[in-house]
Amino acid sequence: MSATRPTVLIPGNINARVRERVEAEFDAVAIASADASLMDAEARAKISGIACSTAINADFIDAFPNLSIIASFGVGYDAVDAKHAASRGVMVSNTPDVLSDEVADTTVGLLLNTLREFPKAEAYLRAGRWAAEGAYPLTPLTLRGRTVGIFGLGRIGLSIAQRLEAFGLPIHYHTRTKRNDVDYPWHDSLASLAAAVDTLIVVVPGGAATEKAVNAEILGALGPNGVLISVGRGSTIDEPALIAALAERMIAAAGLDVFADEPNVPQALMDLPNACLLPHVASASVSTRNAMADLVVDNLAAWLDGRPALTPVPECAALDRKPS
Repeated sequence: MSATRPTVLIPGNINARVRERVEAEFDAVAIASADASLMDAEARAKISGIACSTAINADFIDAFPNLSIIASFGVGYDAVDAKHAASRGVMVSNTPDVLSDEVADTTVGLLLNTLREFPKAEAYLRAGRWAAEGAYPLTPLTLRGRTVGIFGLGRIGLSIAQRLEAFGLPIHYHTRTKRNDVDYPWHDSLASLAAAVDTLIVVVPGGAATEKAVNAEILGALGPNGVLISVGRGSTIDEPALIAALAERMIAAAGLDVFADEPNVPQALMDLPNACLLPHVASASVSTRNAMADLVVDNLAAWLDGRPALTPVPECAALDRKPS
């Protein structure tokens, strides 16, 4: 191994392409989990970068005296204590943009599957029921005539909105502050948004500010014809409230790609006929995951070479050049 190359730590599992590139371009160290006790003080002192797809807390950050950057795989980085990292002068980067289109495409597909029951219809055909019993029943729900509300109009939310606008659907949204670059109606609260639409798409990041934001009150405001689609973070949905709302037909249906305790999905949710469930696959294509992986390593390479990080998270934007 070259003594001049920075040492990058990989705690826990990560995308194979990230691992391959880190091992090729840096002195790589891998440990089973983000547990600093798995390394001695001498080994920790050599670490200047971390490539991760797991939770990184303040104690773990503090265990590495020469840490300079944490490159996180994914758009959401709520599992990384970016505020604490910034206070220590440690850059945190994520992988936005490169997955926006893929996630938006998946969201539209999940919405159509939820409304039109395409997965159930295919299962019906494959089971021989079309030939034995006749046509698949008409679906009670349709995309036609719906009004869509998007909770979180960031990069991904805007890509979703643009796609659904092409379907001829009116778009509303709720964010903390109104955007000045779109004409969609803005609502200053999630409750106001839910009351104005019958289709709610949730694509906000996780964290304390959005924890269980979609609760019984919001679902009630969405109404009996309402459909919930969640592709952001599972923590944003009050799952017991959603299960009750679906079971009692307070809302018509829900399509979920994310869950509160992944990969554990409540059995009560899986038993509901009006829930369409995916195993967190919104960005899960080879091309998109490769692009995400490359962005992780490209951030490491840039920052550790003294250049600006390519995609710093907002908490670290002021650090967007490696300290000399």
